[in-house]
Amino acid sequence: MERSKLVAVLTGAISLLLGIAYLVLVQILDWRGEMLPAPIEGMVSTLFLGVEETLFQTVRENLLSINAG
Repeated sequence: MERSKLVAVLTGAISLLLGIAYLVLVQILDWRGEMLPAPIEGMVSTLFLGVEETLFQTVRENLLSINAG
């Protein structure tokens, strides 16, 4: 078999294997059931804590730069 035909067959076989592996992965993920969103209560408190910490750090840096200058 010519080299170019061998490369084409090998590439096609790899493509088929990747396609089948993808379909199997999708079926496994679909088999697990419906994806439910995270509870909003935990996300809101985490969001506010992050904003509060960032705001505190910014104010602290501004005060330090004023005192240093």
